[in-house]
Amino acid sequence: MIKIFQIKIKYLALFMLLTGLFSCKTQENYENYLFTYFVGNGPGEEAIHYAISSDGYNFYALNNNQPIIDSKTISSSGGVRDPHILRSPDGKTFYMVVTDLYVPEQGWSNYAMVLMKSNDLINWTHTIINIPETYPEEFGDVRRVWAPQTFYDDKTDQYMIYWSMLGDQGPDIIYYAYANDDFTGLATTPKQLFFSPSNSACIDGDIVYKDGQYHLFFKNESHGGGIKKAISDKLTEGYVQQEGFYDQTDAAVEGSGIFELIDSDEYILMYDMYTSGKYQFTKSSDLENFTVVDEAISMNFHPRHGTVIPITGKETKKLIDTWGAIGESTFTGFKSEAIKSNNVVINDEENSIYIPVKVGTDISNFDPEIETVPWANVSTSGPQNFSAGPVNYTVTSGDKQKTYSVTVSEAKNPVLMGYYADPEIIYSEKHQKYFLYPTSDGFTGWSGTYFETFSSDDLVHWKNEGTILDLKTDVSWADRHAWAPCAIEKKIDGKYKYFYYFTAAQKIGVAVADEPTGPFVDLGKPIIGEKPEGINRGQEIDPDIFTDPVSGKNYLYWGNGYMGVVELNDDMVSVKPNSFKRLNPGGTFREGTEVFYRNGTYYFLWSEDDTRSPNYRVRYATANSPLGPLNIPENNLILEKRPEKGIYGTGHNSVIKVPNKDEWHIVYHRFTRPKGITMGRTAGYNREVCIDKLEFNDDGSIKPVEPTL
Repeated sequence: MIKIFQIKIKYLALFMLLTGLFSCKTQENYENYLFTYFVGNGPGEEAIHYAISSDGYNFYALNNNQPIIDSKTISSSGGVRDPHILRSPDGKTFYMVVTDLYVPEQGWSNYAMVLMKSNDLINWTHTIINIPETYPEEFGDVRRVWAPQTFYDDKTDQYMIYWSMLGDQGPDIIYYAYANDDFTGLATTPKQLFFSPSNSACIDGDIVYKDGQYHLFFKNESHGGGIKKAISDKLTEGYVQQEGFYDQTDAAVEGSGIFELIDSDEYILMYDMYTSGKYQFTKSSDLENFTVVDEAISMNFHPRHGTVIPITGKETKKLIDTWGAIGESTFTGFKSEAIKSNNVVINDEENSIYIPVKVGTDISNFDPEIETVPWANVSTSGPQNFSAGPVNYTVTSGDKQKTYSVTVSEAKNPVLMGYYADPEIIYSEKHQKYFLYPTSDGFTGWSGTYFETFSSDDLVHWKNEGTILDLKTDVSWADRHAWAPCAIEKKIDGKYKYFYYFTAAQKIGVAVADEPTGPFVDLGKPIIGEKPEGINRGQEIDPDIFTDPVSGKNYLYWGNGYMGVVELNDDMVSVKPNSFKRLNPGGTFREGTEVFYRNGTYYFLWSEDDTRSPNYRVRYATANSPLGPLNIPENNLILEKRPEKGIYGTGHNSVIKVPNKDEWHIVYHRFTRPKGITMGRTAGYNREVCIDKLEFNDDGSIKPVEPTL
């Protein structure tokens, strides 16, 4: 009882802090933070969202991470992005400007921005400003109007709006204009605010005033892109670009935003690591030297380019009263390490929660340790008996209350915790166990740079053995796109050797180790580094290594858009001259070749469609030789989506035989479940590894695989 009471006091204190009831400050002082952002480039994702924080580090989405305004009602395109919010000097009025752009239909070309105004952060008026239509003579050729922001000019008592534009000649330049008195239009013709001295494209400008100077942070779009800064002692002119970059990462970044911490001389510089699928926060007291503070940051949402302002306790309470509904985003986490947290299903329509746990978890005495946003409270706590059926959990937020029926059960799929894809599996005779080699996933644009491996005695319980190859430190000829590895164990001169073939920068490399867990040493150059003669399409990716049990010869298969094969020399790291052959798997072949041998037949499996498609799937052919020709069965589709189970994007597989048994399994990836199907093409960067039975008919044909949970 004491523990439960302490937990409730903790949540009550957090709620009171957020709403200003736990502070000795007056109601007009700033106590919390409002984060405005959008969430992605897909349908419905370009819209204004809100989140709040009590410390500027830990943010919680409002309105169940749904838009607070319908983009279609305020824009000409149907989408808005890059929201920037500003408070008036007297604190009574809020101004927001957004990019008017809907990427699914417009690509990256647009012509307008939206000016918005509010007295309460809840109700907004808006005006669309189409630049080519408004200024046909000066800017009739403009084809990009991006990331507007507003700054109050205390010398003219006006609001200056600044944004980047691209005309026919390029590059992107940051312009400015003053808004009219009621913030419904531009009162002046846009003028150049900043032009890169290196003629680089400049976008996503963000100005902060400190110690008599205006600091303009912006993205240098080309010439070694990153966050740069220009300084001036005047708001509208004289900006001098500083040396170096201000982001603290080698990853691609955009959308920088600066805000000052309340009652502090420290500033947060945050930016969107858009290819990595995350935000980075850095801290500085001088706007010159920044330190990464990511370990202190938490968000129950994934923002894109946004801004943060301080708000009062009264304003916070009104936001929570308006958009603090109980729903999926009320739940911020499940602390129990036994839970496969990516796969928790929260169904607000049925008021149910499904919690999958690792095999072997005692669900008769299990505490999921449910965490919520600070302004919500869960009535049930401690271990519960889920083996007897669902347990009710009641959630309270202010005067709102909702009861969820919570079910907990073991789930064997996915077999790995986290995002992984393109799984390769081997059985080690030396160690008498299985080793799984996947692509590290969860990175936008498949931008991962390292590989891990996992071990198991039974194909069910897997141990992460850590990173075995990092392109940044271990490979000299490529540092990007670590994809789709494969591996093989060989006994050479009485000693076991492990050969690891991997994709990097759309080439295929090979590394060697004495153990299946490494350390692996790269050859120093790609084994497949260019298109074979006669190939003019596709990519050199997705290797598969196969030793023919009949001849003892070793073959390396690969290809995207074509299926190629070469014979390797006995050293396993060089190609036998003039051995390339292009195989013909038919028009359904996309990538991901997998070859294995059973009862005198060679089986060739491959993936069809795009890994970002829900219809990504596996087909097969047979042959009497590892070099074909391929015989394609009439019904050769063996693995595909199961919408009724929430399973989509099933593909890029490997196959494993249980030692001394005619028992086979297929190892593949799928969209993360359940959220993958809602992510659009982004689901293709958020995949998870599964294992299911692979069975054969009496004639040797493969039975369709039933993907399972």
